[in-house]
Amino acid sequence: MAHVRLLRHYIHTPLILTIAAEALVTFAAAYTGYATRYFVFPMFDDFFKFAVVFTIVLTLSNSFMGVHKARLLEGYLGMFLRGGVAFFFIGTLVVAALIYIFPTLYPSRDVLFIATFEAFVFVTAVRWPAYALINDKVLRKRVVVMGTGQRALTVAARMRRSSDRRAFVLVGYLHYPDSPDLVSEYGGNLIPAARGRLNEICEMHAVQEIVVAVDNRRSDEPGYQTPFRELMDVKLSGVEVCEIQDFVEREVGKLDTDLLRRSWLVFSEGFMTNLFRAGTKRIFDICVAVALAIVFVPVMLLTALTIKLTEGWRAKLLYQQTRVGLNGRLFQVYKFRTMVEGAEESGAVWADHNDPRTTTIGNVLRKTHLDEVPQLYNVIVGDMSMVGPRPERPVFVDHLKKELTFYE
Repeated sequence: MAHVRLLRHYIHTPLILTIAAEALVTFAAAYTGYATRYFVFPMFDDFFKFAVVFTIVLTLSNSFMGVHKARLLEGYLGMFLRGGVAFFFIGTLVVAALIYIFPTLYPSRDVLFIATFEAFVFVTAVRWPAYALINDKVLRKRVVVMGTGQRALTVAARMRRSSDRRAFVLVGYLHYPDSPDLVSEYGGNLIPAARGRLNEICEMHAVQEIVVAVDNRRSDEPGYQTPFRELMDVKLSGVEVCEIQDFVEREVGKLDTDLLRRSWLVFSEGFMTNLFRAGTKRIFDICVAVALAIVFVPVMLLTALTIKLTEGWRAKLLYQQTRVGLNGRLFQVYKFRTMVEGAEESGAVWADHNDPRTTTIGNVLRKTHLDEVPQLYNVIVGDMSMVGPRPERPVFVDHLKKELTFYE
């Protein structure tokens, strides 16, 4: 099983195994930290509560910092930097606060710091073989894309990286006579196909899932149409069948607007809401934002001091900008300033990955996402939510409305 679905979200099974392995060595680090400090292992039962809290907090801290995503998109260096922040800033501060509130957890500061350091070393060591396991083809689903046209091009052109194929092996693309071939130039493996051979092809290549990506679906449309009868036959034989937009959403975690159809939006599960869900979401936002704000007070003070020391005592700490929120409401978002003052005097410009306007400390803040900590205020007052779409600037929203059909 390549995926587990939790709260309507798909999570790759290899990733779950990786997180479980990291949690296990983090739990062990709680005990080895004590042993390193006092040269004797504590009784398992006596230290169990601290070890559990220590493991949960550090694991959630890594998740909050997007450590696993950093490995996939930014490489091991990005994962290492985010992991350092997760362990030595967020995790340590949260655990220290919990120890202060609940003295029965009782380990000394020395034990906490040693355990955190050892957990960081253990987890970093575990990740290399764990990600090798993720890339093991045995754990990935064998997938064939039906079609070689415009919709199939999405997989060929936008999912070429190994990081986009964490849970599947792309066997190839079913190419039917008289249909265009837009995938070969991107290294797509063409599998010659014809009507009535779908079952045979699936058996020959040990296919476990078919992704339907033909451009024409209805019988009254010109060109090749979807062979529904054949798809039903292979589905009854145990092969999974899914639409291209569902496949991309599941594997990449994003919606490709070029693939969306109005019918898909109408029947999707993403718009379900009611008073209870809205209320619990708001309570969750406030509780988490307040808790994180308290925990991040030392981090924010250190960040402010660093900005002042590197750019002068008169340098501005915060940067505010007008953004578009729910139902088009405008609000001011707050962030730590990461660019030189007056960076947008000539007008609004999209930020670049290696933007020359970014300051030295600003580059670090962006990579660790610490520049966004002041947005906790926006969450508390109701401008933003902990989980939700990114609020953009009005000028960019107007542009995106024209470029993306379903942006609103």
